[in-house]
Amino acid sequence: MAKSPEPRREVNLTSIRDGLKSAERRQWWLSFSGVAVTLLLTLGIVSFSLVVYVLQRDSWEELNIHLAVRALVGMVFLFVVYVIYQQLQIHRFRMRLAAQEELFCLIGENAADMIAVVTVKGERLYNSPSYEKLLGYSPEELERTSAYEQIHPDDLPGVVAAAQEARTTGIGRRLEYRIRHKNGEWRVLESTASTVRNAEGEVEKLVIVNRDITERRELEHQLVLSQRLEAVGKLSGGIAHDFNNLLGVIIGYSEALQQTIGPEDSRREAIDEIQKAGQRAATLTHQLLAFSRKQVMEPKILDLNSIVVDMQKMLRRLIGEDIELKFETSPDLGRVKADRGQLEQVILNLAVNARDAMPRGGELKIKVANAVLDEKDAARHRYVVPGQYILLKVSDTGIGMSAATQAHIFEPFFTTKEKGKGTGLGLATVYGVVKQSGGYIWLESEVGKGTTFRIFLPRAEGVEEEASSVEPPKRGTGPRTILLVEDEASLRKLTQRTLKEMGYVVLEAANAADAIEVAKQTRSPIDLLLTDVIMPGMSGGELARKMCPEDPHLRVLFMSGYTDGAIEDRGALPPGFVVLRKPFTRDTLLRTVEGALSPMPQGENSVVHAGEPD
Repeated sequence: MAKSPEPRREVNLTSIRDGLKSAERRQWWLSFSGVAVTLLLTLGIVSFSLVVYVLQRDSWEELNIHLAVRALVGMVFLFVVYVIYQQLQIHRFRMRLAAQEELFCLIGENAADMIAVVTVKGERLYNSPSYEKLLGYSPEELERTSAYEQIHPDDLPGVVAAAQEARTTGIGRRLEYRIRHKNGEWRVLESTASTVRNAEGEVEKLVIVNRDITERRELEHQLVLSQRLEAVGKLSGGIAHDFNNLLGVIIGYSEALQQTIGPEDSRREAIDEIQKAGQRAATLTHQLLAFSRKQVMEPKILDLNSIVVDMQKMLRRLIGEDIELKFETSPDLGRVKADRGQLEQVILNLAVNARDAMPRGGELKIKVANAVLDEKDAARHRYVVPGQYILLKVSDTGIGMSAATQAHIFEPFFTTKEKGKGTGLGLATVYGVVKQSGGYIWLESEVGKGTTFRIFLPRAEGVEEEASSVEPPKRGTGPRTILLVEDEASLRKLTQRTLKEMGYVVLEAANAADAIEVAKQTRSPIDLLLTDVIMPGMSGGELARKMCPEDPHLRVLFMSGYTDGAIEDRGALPPGFVVLRKPFTRDTLLRTVEGALSPMPQGENSVVHAGEPD
């Protein structure tokens, strides 16, 4: 509840009224004085006439006519002086009124807020020019409409109730409501009302100050969403390490069983399902990290045209035959720098969301094009950096979304689907990937008229990087020795078994201190240090820096289930190093180890920049 500054306003109004009354009194006194002097002059002239013409008195000295004439002339002179004085006073007051009026116009024309004066019935008496600047309506258009006409129907009862309350109590209050811009979009206003009373003390007018807070509300929504994502991100990042270790064991042993049990065995189906469940759990972990913007990314220069074209067949199978799928590419499309896999996930999630919104069929359109976000866009969305972007537009003709749904659509675990049919992570993942890629995502939707997502990714310079061909892992050709340092016993046991099966000699250690002791007691040279990054006590980075000077030929390969941020904060690794991500498959482990042991050019650092696993 916001009370208007009644005492100060009353003082100002009283001063203005007193000044007007004073000017009016002076004007009346001037008029009365003029009438009185005129009557006196007339009386004097009549007296002279009576003396000269009626009474036939010629003795001017006897009647002292000269003295009377002088008195009349003096009276006329005083009257003239009085008239001039009163006119000067009136002129000064009128100048004050003109200055106040000019000041009022200056405030009204240059105020960023919209100022209006309306009757208690909603009839417009005054609208400041800022209405046209902020809402697009001219003064003539506003005069032809009621003060309530442009207000959103859902907010209208509250506005009417606030006006009625102000009329009854004489105290205005602050409220927020939506009002329609001339172009059709809805803007959010913060309104504060003050009351104006008549001589009887009754409220007859309302002075309303409206402030456009649309951008503030958008920023607040962005902040709240970011805080929620950050909270879930901390949770998911905290459990990612242990969870990825467990998934690595599940996936690894299921792959080992798949190699020993043939497809015809009745137990093979159960093993396959265990392996699939592990992969789905790993994907879910990646989604949790993605929407919290803690996902590990491998950005490259990409052509969105090729990504969309490559996904056409898969998307057609995914959405079904009752939905018409259209693609619109751009021949002169610029490039973006992003993670290809995550961009594909974005398109896939949006397509699935559109399919679910069209249960009876419809049209899904995916468009890519060059775009420019200018100062006008930055004015509407303060977080926008003007520049050149690449637009990815996904639109459907589905059931659309209400404003209430749109307000929560990117929140994690929010879903409008039936229980058991959605995780609520699809659009949250899209939001996280877009933000982590430095882009923006805008939503337009209306119930019954479909939904459109617009994603703007920063345009990047360079040539599209071709995907490197992946060769199958090869068995070690010699007796290579690997020192495996992993604090999770079950994962260490599985990794040792996998490496031994490929012909490597594996030495085990549960932490960095044990690894140093094992290295001292080992007579044969160690070819590769395969170590976890974050462990109790000394980290993997510190272990590598301690062992490498003692053995210049030692290669180092890091592995971790933590997010990049945690590795940078606690891993003590040099910047720019890529680690083997958990959970990893058997093939990924062997391929990365083989690459780490491959010959290096002379002078290259012994610490391996491991490639991102599949």
